[in-house]
Amino acid sequence: MCGIVGYIGYRNANKILLEGIKRLEYRGYDSCGGCFVSNGKLVIKKDVGKVEEVHKKLNFLKPSSTIGLMHVRWASHGGVTKENAHPHYDCEEKIAIVHNGIIENYQQLKNSLIKKGHKFRSETDSEVVAHLIEEFNKKLDFENACKKAFSLLKGSFAVLAINKDERKIIGIRKDSPLVVGKNEKECFAASDIYALLPFTKNFIFLYNYDFVVLEDGKIKIENLKEGKVERKLERIEMDSKLYKKGDFHHFMIKEILEQYSVFEKAFNQKEEKIKRFIKEIKKANRIFLVGAGTSFHACLAASYLFAKAGIPTKAVIASEFENLLDLVDKKTLIIAVSQSGETADVLNAVRKAKQKGAKIFSVVNVPYTSLTRESDDYILMNAGFEIGVAATKTYIAELAVFLAIYSKLLNKKINSNEIKAKILDLVSRSRREYVEKVAELVKDKDHIFLIGRGLQYVTACEGALKIKEISYIHAEAFAGGEIKHGTIALIEKGTPCIVFVGEDNEKQILSNAEELKARGGFIIGVAEKNQKVFDIWIKTPQDGEASLIYQIIPIQLLAYQLAILKGYDPDHPRSLSKSLTIP
Repeated sequence: MCGIVGYIGYRNANKILLEGIKRLEYRGYDSCGGCFVSNGKLVIKKDVGKVEEVHKKLNFLKPSSTIGLMHVRWASHGGVTKENAHPHYDCEEKIAIVHNGIIENYQQLKNSLIKKGHKFRSETDSEVVAHLIEEFNKKLDFENACKKAFSLLKGSFAVLAINKDERKIIGIRKDSPLVVGKNEKECFAASDIYALLPFTKNFIFLYNYDFVVLEDGKIKIENLKEGKVERKLERIEMDSKLYKKGDFHHFMIKEILEQYSVFEKAFNQKEEKIKRFIKEIKKANRIFLVGAGTSFHACLAASYLFAKAGIPTKAVIASEFENLLDLVDKKTLIIAVSQSGETADVLNAVRKAKQKGAKIFSVVNVPYTSLTRESDDYILMNAGFEIGVAATKTYIAELAVFLAIYSKLLNKKINSNEIKAKILDLVSRSRREYVEKVAELVKDKDHIFLIGRGLQYVTACEGALKIKEISYIHAEAFAGGEIKHGTIALIEKGTPCIVFVGEDNEKQILSNAEELKARGGFIIGVAEKNQKVFDIWIKTPQDGEASLIYQIIPIQLLAYQLAILKGYDPDHPRSLSKSLTIP
């Protein structure tokens, strides 16, 4: 849940690292820092704040260097303080490290190092790595000291280390992502390729326990478990300009407006991929759909869709999956869903299921990830990089993939061009302006309730998550029939209640809306037709299963506008990170 980047070569490392770490800010933004070797000294600059804020204060561009590391933090161990910001360094300020992940045995290691005279400056688990390397560096060269130190770590970690006296960057990867890049006379390392796209197209995706040494244009890799290994250098052609904010104020609104093309790319999968998924779905005795956050809601949607096709499935929150392991065997199919392909809870679920012999298929947005490696097969969402922390276009992509599978299961025609056109209409200027007016009406409310039935209940769940994530208004979703079993006691005069109406449940959900209105609820209807019970109406097309797509888009826009009106940054919601790489 942090981002790390390293560079060694002939160019200005400061500029490359600063650009790289800005591109990783979706992974964390409560503090940041960098270390550079200049004139034989290790220069470390770090503080609390976003990258641009800290850069203005400390100037990461001076002194210039050709080797260095940078880090953005999402605090998981130790508070948000300058001392806890990375990089961390040893007693002599000779060795520095940046770390993404969690060191589970740090306290044991720390206690041992303190007894040997080491002085710690922070509360983090990460600092122990710098002191471990220092301790072993007393008798071993830097490379072997790192190897010895890394071999003692337990947990999930991607670590980069430098020594002011040696021109190399040394790294390790275990359950946290790390990719290296290479040009003729320079090397790079980062948490993902997005940080490095402006600088190289040549990448090596590291595996668990890969130990890497980067020098000027040279990469040496060995695996601490397997010994010498060969890792393929992949050339990836991507136009990094496509992933810039451009004239938009925020990535989130840019990504919402891209959803028409995202749906088309995600829905129109290769026929053989869909057929293989369907073959496994029909063959399995038991199917679990596993995801976290927004991806879990996509799993929930899939469970409803597959039920319509006569396929019983169970959608499971990834962190809870271990409680169902007794039901997993060789005839079980796991369909894992993850935007990043590095979500720790999803990976833990997948690995435990594999131990029981289950087949693993996945739906993922980012190629060359831990999840794609762990899977027997996978479908790519093709949504492109999503920078906004709150998932929008990747949710649409996940739904599109499941709609594609569903349509083939039933041999049902779904017109993707028609859906694309309707999405374009939903994000038009006039539609956005109308949602902005709705936002004005509810921006000062403390609570928002959302209800739906069937597929509309799924939309209520995802809509509530979006509102909570970026506007910090308490929003809660319920199945329409469940609202009267306790929660209706919370409805007061003027409480906003968003009601999603489907063609299969119109009579029942409108009855639920009447119950809310009778208690004073302010009813915001999301439906094809206006209804008497609505105080305000957000018009969306009614088109069976495709309503999953249509009805969530106004709520994405509503959440965005609420954040803007309340003065929050929708791209960087507090306490949240895009890629949750620790459990």
